[in-house]
Amino acid sequence: MKKLEKANEKIAGAVVGGYKKIEDGVVGGYKKIEDGVTGAFKKVEDGFVDKFLTREGESVEDAERRLHEEQLQREAAAKEEAEKRAAAHPGADVGKASLEHSRNAGKN
Repeated sequence: MKKLEKANEKIAGAVVGGYKKIEDGVVGGYKKIEDGVTGAFKKVEDGFVDKFLTREGESVEDAERRLHEEQLQREAAAKEEAEKRAAAHPGADVGKASLEHSRNAGKN
């Protein structure tokens, strides 16, 4: 009986080892593809920022930081405006009212 248990353990170890090798290969391959795709995207993004969004004498990194800060400011302003509208009309669904207003905008 001990021989059978040892043989089963040996087979189980080989199966687990084979599975682990396959798993490592698949995960490694995926990571290489992911790194290649994200690297290519970053190059395209940097090229776009450099060509269209940088200001005179500004590096790509500086432009990206500036754009990120501007986005944060726009989001904060939008949130503040939504809070003002909600405070001005308590209990009203501001999003729904805004949608209805935009639907009816050109109907007069």
